[in-house]
Amino acid sequence: MIRQQSCANESISRQADSLRELYSKDGYVLVREASMTMESEYEMPVIVPLTQGSWYQFVFIGDYTSCLYEVRMYDWQERMVIFRQKKWGDVDGNVISYTYIPKFSEFHMIKPVQVNKQKKKNLCGYVMMFKRTGDAPQQNGAVSPAAGARNP
Repeated sequence: MIRQQSCANESISRQADSLRELYSKDGYVLVREASMTMESEYEMPVIVPLTQGSWYQFVFIGDYTSCLYEVRMYDWQERMVIFRQKKWGDVDGNVISYTYIPKFSEFHMIKPVQVNKQKKKNLCGYVMMFKRTGDAPQQNGAVSPAAGARNP
């Protein structure tokens, strides 16, 4: 059984603080956030309720020493709507961020995973969910909300 436990990592906390500030300037409100202890190569499912037509920004921050980071997001019908992958050498390699506008008001499941060759257990991960406010300015450098999403 997978149980979510919080963790503390100074580097991840600083990155989360910076991203919180960046997205708030772009008109987003932080809706949920959580640190979580993860195990290498094992997904940590996170279930979130989303509202149809709302613009969301999701962020996953993994342990800096991991070599691979992935996030998959599924809708209520268990269809994968988002897949993102980063590697350690990538710019901001330990941070995966994406926008998403749900077609239906329903629960979605986010499954972040990280692979670490040195540490198999007690990896710290951090997830954040932002929601765009109605009077928000255009997001700087935003990807199309549908980018990476598969239409059923």
